[in-house]
Amino acid sequence: MQRDIVQRPGTTGASTGAQPVARTSLPGNLLAPSAARRFVAAALAEWSGLGLPAAVGFSERLSDDAAVVVSELVTNAVVHAGTHVDLLFRLEEATEDEDSALVLEVSDHHPARAVRSDRPEHGSVSEDAAGEPAEYGRGLELVATLAERWGITYRTGLKTVWARLPVDDWNPFPDTRTAPGFQRGLRAAELLAPTARRALRDDADWAGRGALSFLAEASDLLAGQLDEDIVAALAGQLLVPRLADWCAIWLEPETAGRAAVPRLAKVWHVDESRIQPLRTLLEGDPLRLPERVGTGPVSLPWPGGTEDGGQPDGTEGVTLAYRITSGGRTLGAVLLGREGIARVPDEVTALIEDFVRRVGLAVGAARAYTRQATISRILQRGLLPSKVAEIPGVASSLVYEPSDDGVVGGDFYDIFPCPGDRWCFVLGDVQGSGPEAAVVTGLARPWLRLLAREGFQADEVLVRLNRLLLDDAMEAAEAAALMVAAAGGQHSPDSGQSRFLSLLYGELVPLPGGGARCTLVSAGHPLPLLLRPDGTVRPAAEPQLLLGVMDDAVYETQSFDLAPGDSLLCVTDGVTERRSGALMFDDGDGLAQALSGCTGLTAEGIADRIKHAVHAFAERPPDDDLALLVLQAE
Repeated sequence: MQRDIVQRPGTTGASTGAQPVARTSLPGNLLAPSAARRFVAAALAEWSGLGLPAAVGFSERLSDDAAVVVSELVTNAVVHAGTHVDLLFRLEEATEDEDSALVLEVSDHHPARAVRSDRPEHGSVSEDAAGEPAEYGRGLELVATLAERWGITYRTGLKTVWARLPVDDWNPFPDTRTAPGFQRGLRAAELLAPTARRALRDDADWAGRGALSFLAEASDLLAGQLDEDIVAALAGQLLVPRLADWCAIWLEPETAGRAAVPRLAKVWHVDESRIQPLRTLLEGDPLRLPERVGTGPVSLPWPGGTEDGGQPDGTEGVTLAYRITSGGRTLGAVLLGREGIARVPDEVTALIEDFVRRVGLAVGAARAYTRQATISRILQRGLLPSKVAEIPGVASSLVYEPSDDGVVGGDFYDIFPCPGDRWCFVLGDVQGSGPEAAVVTGLARPWLRLLAREGFQADEVLVRLNRLLLDDAMEAAEAAALMVAAAGGQHSPDSGQSRFLSLLYGELVPLPGGGARCTLVSAGHPLPLLLRPDGTVRPAAEPQLLLGVMDDAVYETQSFDLAPGDSLLCVTDGVTERRSGALMFDDGDGLAQALSGCTGLTAEGIADRIKHAVHAFAERPPDDDLALLVLQAE
């Protein structure tokens, strides 16, 4: 972290003539908001220790507000821009015209941010025509509430959102500026650290002043988790030791029913040696709260305690239970305990209830993703062949990697035998993804097999497939889109358009002396590449029109001999259009260059090397389905 004292131009009066400034750059990922909060907390602590006049006004609330504001601004930058984020945090001393203030500036580097006339310049939240908050995020409503002023500044390739927080005019430690320190002024940072819980007398004050920071951190950690057990584990570690001495989380099974028993997903205790004994005690009595109790706290006896509900040793203790809900459904329950007290303040129970609500949303989202991923895998097994045929005299290697396990991909492949000692191979890519693309995929592959086995030549197969796509497949895809919309789901924004299909279709006929006669048709598909044993690479087909565009399209074939040692590489655009910034993998014949270095490798070795080259081309994982097929004559 860079911190310095810079000259502030144009200041007069009581100003010291300098202002403390802290700068840092953060990665454009979900870890950035929590890193930004820690950065701000550290800067406040350092400035307090410097004894600056403005630092006298630092309060607990100011620290909490700064943590919340920087969290919202950085989150907006990461979500909406996706670039790295620059954070500038400065302390402005009082002048004749203005009081002391903390100023936060968060900049992103999105190259295409256009200046909109309805953007705020002096701290107002604009709305769109429907009365909704404008596209830059609902979180800025919170920033507008906490900040004295805020706004947005545009420069070439740079957008900066700033907020000005007035420094309080009182000091909780009037006798010293470096207080037992500044620890009370850093409640937000303290919340986010796994330290022991403070005494009960501070709980109500902490819940009132630090709740926003705690819930913001909880939301950051829980959001995007795709496994309900991870959600339960994170929830337990957030509750203990901050709000409880121990907790247990039960999750209801997906198949609801009276016979279903809740599963004890996580047990956590401030004393780790007591986790297993507590789990053993709780496993014999699954917790299921009736729906009539609502989502608020329910008092229960201490597990294994005395008849009056106290701890086994007779000391005081409180046990509370909360229902975990999402979308009106019960997903489980949270049980937590605190030792040495008779009652938990209402402010704390309300905070826990709000936290459990977030746990419910995270569990519900994780379950929805799991269901979608399961359906996708089932569909994928039905849309793709369970096993590709082996071609006599030709070795084959196939790589298929869908970009998202939760969404059915548009890429498909097949290798199958046909009458007349022919072997057909297919590599296709349906425009888009999701249910509409899956419908086209589910129709195209069996149609191809049927047409090929009926004896049609390669060019005739594509002509007939094109006509079928323009009729039945389009109607089926549109029906799927309407069903998704009627169910309240999301579908591709282009679901009302035609479903285009790029396709590479080929036939191999083994030759008596080795190798095979290859016939190809490439309809709007990346061209296959032929690798000779001497390392030369050339395209093996000519580009032709996509399927599903024109009903009277005509296709022509190209034929050649695949001699022993020759290798044919077929790919989808997930390979050729793999991006790294503004560059694509196939720019400057990048795929041909990568293939030329595969001389002497087996079909499997070529497929593996090309796959690794595609992955290594950019730091981020591929955002499109990746499919490639290598055929090598033996």
